[in-house]
Amino acid sequence: MHSTCRRHRWKLVVGLVVLLMALTALPASAWDEPGVPQPTPMRDAHPHPDADPDADADPDPLADLDLPDLALPDLATDPGSALGDLASGGRAPGPALAPGAPAAAGGPPSEPLTPAVTNPRMFHGLAFDTCMTPSLDTMRRWRSSKYGAVGVYYGGRGRACPHQPRLGHRWMKEVQRLGWRVLPVYVGSQSPCVVAGLKKTYRIGRHAWRQGTQEGRDAVRTARAVGIRAGSPLYLDMEAYKYRQKKCARTTLTFVRGWDRQVRERGYVPGFYSSADSGVAHMRAAARAGVRDLPAVIWFARWHTRPRLAREPVLRGSAWSSRRRIHQYAGNVKERHGGRTLVIDRNLVHAPVARIR
Repeated sequence: MHSTCRRHRWKLVVGLVVLLMALTALPASAWDEPGVPQPTPMRDAHPHPDADPDADADPDPLADLDLPDLALPDLATDPGSALGDLASGGRAPGPALAPGAPAAAGGPPSEPLTPAVTNPRMFHGLAFDTCMTPSLDTMRRWRSSKYGAVGVYYGGRGRACPHQPRLGHRWMKEVQRLGWRVLPVYVGSQSPCVVAGLKKTYRIGRHAWRQGTQEGRDAVRTARAVGIRAGSPLYLDMEAYKYRQKKCARTTLTFVRGWDRQVRERGYVPGFYSSADSGVAHMRAAARAGVRDLPAVIWFARWHTRPRLAREPVLRGSAWSSRRRIHQYAGNVKERHGGRTLVIDRNLVHAPVARIR
């Protein structure tokens, strides 16, 4: 009897071992609940910009976004919400909207460039941007290139290259004298759900409106210090983030609106740079929901594609359509002109550029 029991126990143990080995050999997808779509793995972060802006996109990145919820002001952190928006001076081009009414679906953002800027300096052509401000000799040699404008990371606590010994009023005046146009970029605090690990140090804090307001003032102050006059655009760089996370999206949008309002009130033009499939899709959704204090110019990153301004799928229709777009179509590429090599991002521009005093 004991021998029989031992044999049965041994067979049971062997059977369990065989079953366990069979189960562990199954692919992970075999455990997924039938009919339930599984999340797509995140793509690796790109070195610079910090996340690859050419991420896969749905046919309509706004289709499943809760637009009415997005449009609700955050009264706890946004003292300028609700009725305060009506004092911003914003009005959609074309047919007038009733105060507080949402913008028409597919329509432009509800802000002009800025009430104080009636004749901004425009540029239509190719531009490059690079982390470190190039020397004046390099800028002189690069006049032989196809580029006519340069993106300059002039301020903000989130810059990848915070120490810019060449950048100053003299540099700005000299590059203007050489015939260059300047796109001033401010890399401030980043979204709480920013993708790039290196940018997590600079995430927006608990008081998003206050922080956006303070950094908007700093953006103007720093611009003036390097000779950028009122009437110029200041482009807020917000690296790729998971904008479908509602709490994070609300915090980010509150910060951006606070920053925009300060820049606009001081006579500058608020611009916004981000990945087409994250930050730009977020701003587009906010515009469709009738949110005020949005950027006046959009600089969207979509790499590995031909440069184009009018056919960006996220910016369908007339949103930011008339002289308000920049397409960053390639990044981290080496180019050599006049015997000088730079690692740059490439851009197609039809947008305002800086006025240098």
